[in-house]
Amino acid sequence: MSTECYPIATLPHTTKLFRDFLAMSDSGADSPVREWYGSEPMGSKWMRPPAPIGQAAALAAALERQSLAFGAGPATLANIAKLGNGARAVVTGQQVGLFGGPLFTLLKAATAIARARQATAATRIEHVPILWLATEDHDLDEADQVSLLSKTSVETLRTADARFPGVAAPVGDIVFQGHIDGLLDQASELLGYAPICDLLRECYAHQPSADGPTFAGAFARLMTRLFSAHGLIVMDAAGRDFHSLGAPALRFALEHAGQLEAALLTRTAELEAAGYHAQVLVKPGASLLFLVSEVEGMEGTKNRQALRRLPDDTWRAGAGNSAKSYSTADLLAILDATPERLSPNALLRPVFQDTILPTTAYVGGPSEIAYFAQSAVLYAQVFATGETRGRVTPILPRLSATLIEPAIAAIMAQHEVSLPDAMTTADELAQRLGARAMPIEGKRRLAAAGNALDDALTAAHQYLGSLDPALGRSAEVSASKMRYQMNRLRRLAATFELHRQASLRKHAEALTLHLFPEGHPQERVLAGVWFLAAWDAAHGEAATPGAGLIAHLVDEAASQCPGHLVIRL
Repeated sequence: MSTECYPIATLPHTTKLFRDFLAMSDSGADSPVREWYGSEPMGSKWMRPPAPIGQAAALAAALERQSLAFGAGPATLANIAKLGNGARAVVTGQQVGLFGGPLFTLLKAATAIARARQATAATRIEHVPILWLATEDHDLDEADQVSLLSKTSVETLRTADARFPGVAAPVGDIVFQGHIDGLLDQASELLGYAPICDLLRECYAHQPSADGPTFAGAFARLMTRLFSAHGLIVMDAAGRDFHSLGAPALRFALEHAGQLEAALLTRTAELEAAGYHAQVLVKPGASLLFLVSEVEGMEGTKNRQALRRLPDDTWRAGAGNSAKSYSTADLLAILDATPERLSPNALLRPVFQDTILPTTAYVGGPSEIAYFAQSAVLYAQVFATGETRGRVTPILPRLSATLIEPAIAAIMAQHEVSLPDAMTTADELAQRLGARAMPIEGKRRLAAAGNALDDALTAAHQYLGSLDPALGRSAEVSASKMRYQMNRLRRLAATFELHRQASLRKHAEALTLHLFPEGHPQERVLAGVWFLAAWDAAHGEAATPGAGLIAHLVDEAASQCPGHLVIRL
């Protein structure tokens, strides 16, 4: 096995904010990213454990009850006990995607485990890894799909569960119905009936005699089992136990809504003035909270509606005839009686999370890191006094990686293709392979013709331009057309080679399918379970499916690659 570290800009569409965040150590003392994030993401400066929390025992008791339901093993239960005795946490979070979601889910968890171990060794204070599940989100379209590979294409499987018009049900509560068994059959075929298929069926299969697994429960059981040897604590904070512990952050958001809104609008202006983007659009009157209510006539179905603050300081949830108004006192009463009904949005969630947990650092992807540039102003407000004064949780980048299987690595080596070469379309890569496969003599002749043409056109353009500017412009246009025709000859020669060697196009299609599927980085499209199945097929079964690959990812996550890692398996 081998690895290569590429600059993060190797990945398409990386934002300026993310690039500057990763390069913070090279920025000046007055750099905006230093102000917004507080701690460099590389090195060890982030290892400043917060003070112990007074609710450690209650937190550990709630986590133990939940983790036992998720099938936690001894290592996880031991970590929960450590948390109850004053350990700190390295936290990451993820939406509950079908069958575990994309590869980056595994990369996040592996990074949290690696960073927790590093913090324990460096500070001599126990740290445990926690995966926070975003089960309160109501964007089902993002969570109800998983993408696996066939021999020639990306196959995306979707559920068709619990879509009620006008109802934004928290995804975690949605129960899988009987057709989940058909999806499991499809997934098993695509995964080659690898051992991971049995674990998926244990976690997701529909049981007619019971209510059936939920998105949250199935995902939590899967991740708990996959990372059982590493003691990962999987946490679904949607219930009353955890919302009671995080109630101070929710209360502050209600009582100081105008103050927080003003701070966020100011930060948005600062981001835009510095040439960055605001990840979350903040509008006047928008709040940081959702209200969760049971839908009338649909017992057990919840609706998560954004709370809007009106000019008269009342609040409204919903729209149209179904909208309901609340006073701040009404919402505070709901918080006291049923705290689980108030749900934080993406910007408030980190503060809510760190009100509950003794978080030393949070591990996130590019979008979450962008959230934190805005959430920092909420930390400054909520944690302005007392023992938590000045608290801003450092955020660390998750492992960003492309996994290359031996067969794909062999094709890359045969054609001398690197990862950046493969981040294009199959047609474009096939053209490059065809050009590379041309006989040496043909390449020399085309190169000589192209160089001679360039020299002649450059000389003609300079001469005509010296006679008259208009002649120079005409020469430039004509030269452009001739260079286009020269490039067309090169493409025709490459295309001829493609027809002569049919394997070249097949190789280009295989490389882009595996490394840049559907025009996106592999980690964002292909399911983590696909790689676990491929690993077990190549290396033999383990006590836990994919255990060998997961251990390898944890080891790789300990590296300090400030960009994108290529891991050759």
